[in-house]
Amino acid sequence: MTRIVLLFASYGPYHLARINSFQKHCVGRGWEAIGMELARTEMEYPWKTEVKDLPIPIISVIDDRPLEHAGFSYLICHLYHALTHIQPDVLAISGYGRPAMLAALGWSLWHRKPTVLFSETTEADGVRSPWQEHLKRAILKAYKAALVGGQMHHRYLVKLGMPAARIFSGYDVVDNQTFHPDCLKPLRRPIENPYFLSISRFIPKKNLSFLLTAYTHYQQQAGVDAWDLVLCGDGELRPQIEQQITDLNLTSTVHLTGFLQERDLLPYLAHAYCFIHASTHEQWGLVVNEAMAAGLPVLVSNRCGCFADLVLEGVTGFGFDPENLSQLVDLMLKVSSGQIVLEPIAQAALNHIQKFSPDAFAQGLTQAIEYALTHS
Repeated sequence: MTRIVLLFASYGPYHLARINSFQKHCVGRGWEAIGMELARTEMEYPWKTEVKDLPIPIISVIDDRPLEHAGFSYLICHLYHALTHIQPDVLAISGYGRPAMLAALGWSLWHRKPTVLFSETTEADGVRSPWQEHLKRAILKAYKAALVGGQMHHRYLVKLGMPAARIFSGYDVVDNQTFHPDCLKPLRRPIENPYFLSISRFIPKKNLSFLLTAYTHYQQQAGVDAWDLVLCGDGELRPQIEQQITDLNLTSTVHLTGFLQERDLLPYLAHAYCFIHASTHEQWGLVVNEAMAAGLPVLVSNRCGCFADLVLEGVTGFGFDPENLSQLVDLMLKVSSGQIVLEPIAQAALNHIQKFSPDAFAQGLTQAIEYALTHS
């Protein structure tokens, strides 16, 4: 039996949906899927996911402390022990940015096991230096195949020297059924007024200060017909965000919910009128998947990795430059004033996101693994 290990930093809700779907593709192929995570908990993403009693086992390399509190040597020692005990025939690794993921790649090379890279890196994610790009090219040669989110990620790997034939799509998906409008309709309305919704960590790249400034201009122009704004999330910039809300006199119309687990987030998705994601750069943006799966029109920064694949201009939503204030304000006004009919866009968003499902992940990963096994 061919043993496949899928290694992530920690398993959140959408990881479980992906790996459960992949398990169905393993049946009949003589494959055994095993989930592995560096740590059961992670401070950056404080999910509370239950990984017991699943169709496939999930092994936590570290389960006695958050990932951020695990020393490098301690983590690598436990990682190598776990991999050596399991002896995977193929190892699928989430990214190459973390030292622990590179260490897992090193283990695979030493034991001559083929690897598949999970990648959602785009060229626009940050400043690229020649020596870093040269190093990435060398690292990528060690992977037999890759599973990426979409077009921007595919192009970047090709630019770094990975042949297109080794790159497969379907990585960035969520459990669409969890967010389907039919499942959300019975949920209570958290806010009585119509509202725009944004979900993100409160960190600089999420561009929340820009969003609040845009909302202020929007509110001034829309007057009494202005929708509220709900910001779901938390993070290092929360004090600054709270202060900006106070300074702009937005305390009655901008609502901060804090970080919400998935079940607590669903009512806000159920009753929002439009979703906004304003990041200055973003590897993908899975919250956009969630919003579209909930049947919401989306306004998405054109710097997000998901933009080229998910936002069909004027069909599933609209894109904007995350530095162009008037562009976003204009879109908010059109959406809330009725100039844009939202029902067809909402339905188109719901239909389009079905192409980005856990089964799409499973199909793409299956193709990548088959390629890796036949070209080892």
